[in-house]
Amino acid sequence: MGNVQELIRTAIERLRAAGSESPRLDAELLLAHAIGTDRTVIVAHPEATVSDGAAARFEEGLARRAAGEPVAYIRGFKEFYGLAFAADKRALIPRPETERLVELAEAAVVRRLAGAPRPHGTPPVRIADVGTGGGTIAVSLAVALRRRGIGDDVEIIGIDDDPEALALARENAVGHAVADRVRFIEADLLPPVVATPYDLVLANLPYVPSDAIPGLPVAASFEPRAALDGGPDGLAVIARLVTRLPEALVPDGLALLEIGSDQSEAVVGLVRRELPDWTCEVELDLAGQPRVARIVRA
Repeated sequence: MGNVQELIRTAIERLRAAGSESPRLDAELLLAHAIGTDRTVIVAHPEATVSDGAAARFEEGLARRAAGEPVAYIRGFKEFYGLAFAADKRALIPRPETERLVELAEAAVVRRLAGAPRPHGTPPVRIADVGTGGGTIAVSLAVALRRRGIGDDVEIIGIDDDPEALALARENAVGHAVADRVRFIEADLLPPVVATPYDLVLANLPYVPSDAIPGLPVAASFEPRAALDGGPDGLAVIARLVTRLPEALVPDGLALLEIGSDQSEAVVGLVRRELPDWTCEVELDLAGQPRVARIVRA
């Protein structure tokens, strides 16, 4: 039996030696999880005694993290956009930079709903979250719009070609009480025929170049490769979606696509070639890095 400070100090040394990029944060999160509390409690009470049972659970988590497994998979959840999402090997772990995509989508929906009168019977704003994975974007957006009191005016559809990822997405929708507001369907990017175009298309598709995959942190090797690998230039999957935007979007539709921080010029060039009459601008994330391509139909 030891106290928080002693266990954290030893864990930091162990995780640093194992190659963790954030050994203190990892140790604090794992100890909090083992005890069944929040990280802030760990930080605030370094002198607190840790029971043998919690110490044993902490040791188990440390061993898994030292072997490279992501903290989110060990804990079974990941915080994103103020919510906690179930996370496991069925889908990519939510990244903080993706929150920018949700922010932009929320603002776009609000502008669309507030921009003109909506008589009774007006169809809802249709949104497609392409490559939804664990449903992080779709569910976060649904919760945010519900808080604003406009969730009933929106129809959100999460699309993925992996049935296991879709099962996780449905679990997350149920967990956040939006299963009645988000519908999930299995398809490759979009349904073969888009019967009713969308007002807004969102996507966090694979954008890591294939030859860069081996150089990613070890934790990424635990995630589905298909959710990371964007082909030789990182834009293979994104390019396939771009070519389908004319059939997928309404005449004044908007697409928001997450991209790599070094892909801004390439994506703008891609849109210029494939959709010469459309416009494409790149929004920065909170770190000031290019992150979201905003593609607008002319």
